[in-house]
Amino acid sequence: MGLFSFMRDERFVAVSFGLATVGCIAAMHAILLHSRDKAEIQPTQPKTQYITQDTEDSLKLNTLDTLLQHYNFAIRDTTLRIIAGRAVNDNSAIDHLLWGITRKDYDERMRSLRALTFALEDTSYRNSLVAALDTPKGYGAIVRSLELSLDDVKHEKLDDPLYDEYYLRDIGEQRCLLLVTMLIHHHGVGKLVEAQFIEKWLAKQPWGDTDEARRKNFALYMDRKKNRISEICLHLRSSKVGRKALVRAKLTTKLRKPRRDNIKVVLEISMSNEGDSTIETSQIELVPRVNDQSVEEQRLRRRHREAMVLNDGTHSLGRGDIIEREHDSNN
Repeated sequence: MGLFSFMRDERFVAVSFGLATVGCIAAMHAILLHSRDKAEIQPTQPKTQYITQDTEDSLKLNTLDTLLQHYNFAIRDTTLRIIAGRAVNDNSAIDHLLWGITRKDYDERMRSLRALTFALEDTSYRNSLVAALDTPKGYGAIVRSLELSLDDVKHEKLDDPLYDEYYLRDIGEQRCLLLVTMLIHHHGVGKLVEAQFIEKWLAKQPWGDTDEARRKNFALYMDRKKNRISEICLHLRSSKVGRKALVRAKLTTKLRKPRRDNIKVVLEISMSNEGDSTIETSQIELVPRVNDQSVEEQRLRRRHREAMVLNDGTHSLGRGDIIEREHDSNN
């Protein structure tokens, strides 16, 4: 009777109906979700396809020209890389571009320069392009293009050490200097100097009206500016042929490595401390000034390079404490 009475209780009946309702709702929700997911049509995933070398080689010029006009950026970019890869391995294409950068027509020069610098962006064929340009014809064409750029825009005098004008220069000049930088990093400055880069372009920059002003402004430029021009000039100054060309262009004086006559001084100081005698020894290396020294003064300095200083610490250091090594008079 107790269980029957409990089941007839209104509260139990209400709770049972509530639980049954929640269960029905949850079951219907799960069934509807399952039906929706089962009825959904998934789009077919595209298959990843790679362009092989044989496929690239089979593309004709008219096909590549059509792909260059495609609305998809990825297709245009891939087409450009295929064309650049073909160009750097085709001597006739390189010769045509070198011929283009030496034309007086500004637009034609920019098209050829843009094509050459674009090929430098991809590391896969950058070395091939640098090797193709590392010829007298390549250096000569780049220097000629720089020479033509002198008349493209007006160049301001390079007498302000706090103002870097490099990024305000014409884009054609910047592209040529980029090519020069890549070449000298791989092959040095020898061929660049032979192509008269300094005489035909660097020396014609507005460094100043007098020789002294030119050398001063050039030195300030090298000390204060950090751009491709100063980087190229740094490589030139590090080379013997480059230094000679800079001197001939009156951009610097004759550069010599400073001579260093080192003097070694041995200090021995004897000090007594509570009956214990200690000796401290140290070496000092001195570099004397070599400016305005006569031949005789330099000879005497070479004779007296080493000395010993003895001082027990009871008095100040004097001339009598210095003992010089005796040298043969014939030296």
